[in-house]
Amino acid sequence: MIIGLVTAAAASTCYGLGSVLQAVGSRRSAREERESERAQVTEHGGPSLSSTAKAAVTWEFILGTVLDFVGFLLGALSARLLPLFLSQTVISANLVVTALCSIKLLGIRLKRPEWASIGVVCGALVLLALAAGHEGTGTTPIATHWWLLVISVVVIAGGALLVRRMGTNGAIVAGLLSGLGFGALGIGVRVLNGVDPFDLAQLVGDPALYAVLVGGLGGMYLHTVALQIGSVNGATAALVVGETVVPGLVGVLWLGDATRQGLAWLGVLGFVLAVAGAMAVAHFGEGEGAIQLEAKEHAAAHH
Repeated sequence: MIIGLVTAAAASTCYGLGSVLQAVGSRRSAREERESERAQVTEHGGPSLSSTAKAAVTWEFILGTVLDFVGFLLGALSARLLPLFLSQTVISANLVVTALCSIKLLGIRLKRPEWASIGVVCGALVLLALAAGHEGTGTTPIATHWWLLVISVVVIAGGALLVRRMGTNGAIVAGLLSGLGFGALGIGVRVLNGVDPFDLAQLVGDPALYAVLVGGLGGMYLHTVALQIGSVNGATAALVVGETVVPGLVGVLWLGDATRQGLAWLGVLGFVLAVAGAMAVAHFGEGEGAIQLEAKEHAAAHH
């Protein structure tokens, strides 16, 4: 349990700092794209595929992606050591890391309600840690793995089309859908065959492996879009909801995750507070964060 918690906390730190670095690169790329005579946007004003690809090759974004990859490895390990509702929620505390780093790196000033919401998330994590019991086996029929892959493809492909049509209004939706992609990644890692004991043929033949790849890569793309067009704290908070709620419910309902005897109510309370706190951060942070960041970018562009 302790090793799993430490691993999940380390993953959370990597994800949080990585998100802010990716936001720096994404925003700079988006600003340069807008100022370019060949600016490429969708018909609804959102970033084009080309614009998003350019954001992905900035040095800040690349460094943030490396941290994300390290976070992914640590998160995958924690998903095998802890109940999903606990591991995914601890990892989702990257919202706090993101908020704190955004103050320094992005010049964003958090409002009092945002600080209060972040405090709620932190308190909820403590409640979940106290309530967490044993994790389930993760053993599921292979048909379930195929369903996970199909759902992952539908969420990512459909989400990309939806966000493309929503344009600049799609930041929160993109963040939420990227969270669902990362949630599918967490579930896939948990049920993956051929890991313990290691069996390469079984691993490569498991549809859950490809659900992990689709969810991870697709989630990263949608998160990049969200960072280009919206507040880093708002987008990350929406991501937190997506990657926490569904895996947590799947873990309890189908994978055998459980709370300690008599503490189910505490687990439910912590889970609800964590999601509510993250949604509050998304609500309070979506407008002001983007405005302040744009102001800082324009000021930097004129110096």
